[in-house]
Amino acid sequence: MVTGVLIVALVALFGRVDPPPGIYMVQERQRLGTVQRDWVPMPAISPHMARSAVAAEDANFCLHWGFDMAEIRRAMDAGGRRGASTISQQTAKNVFLWHGRSWPRKAAEALLTPVIEATWSKRRILEVYLNVAEFDAGVFGVEAAARHYFGTTAAGLTALQSARLAAILPDPKGRDAARPSSFVQRRSSAIMDGAATIARDGRAACFER
Repeated sequence: MVTGVLIVALVALFGRVDPPPGIYMVQERQRLGTVQRDWVPMPAISPHMARSAVAAEDANFCLHWGFDMAEIRRAMDAGGRRGASTISQQTAKNVFLWHGRSWPRKAAEALLTPVIEATWSKRRILEVYLNVAEFDAGVFGVEAAARHYFGTTAAGLTALQSARLAAILPDPKGRDAARPSSFVQRRSSAIMDGAATIARDGRAACFER
């Protein structure tokens, strides 16, 4: 009971206070010696980047309560060969948990995600996600990624640059936003179309003001 109250209090705190580096980020810092990370608030992140991340990772972000049941069913039908984690779930993992596919980690993620959804706004969830996501070895957050790949800021990212960053999110160490493979180029084009679609149909409304 006490542990549950403390967890809820910590989640609520991070709804207002920027969270410290998570377990994985600390592990990478120990492995590499240093990491790149500069926290930026949502107004300092290009709207193109916000829409691209949602289009690429969780198109129904504004419509679900932390779990996209339709995507989960499709993943099950595919035999587990495709992911179904929402941005909310990924945020729970990156901020509070460790990486890996163990059942204890997935169970903890399943418990934390509804608490995050209940206490943070969708805009805050996306803001935190974009600041803790890994974009290359030792490169965390969209500000560091913008500088690392394009020599610009998170606010200055174009639609194409944003799409390329979103395209590498599932495999940040195996894909390159600055020197994109043909797959990343195709994926970026699809993400740009998806970002435009969610802007038109209202699926970006929960994180845009």
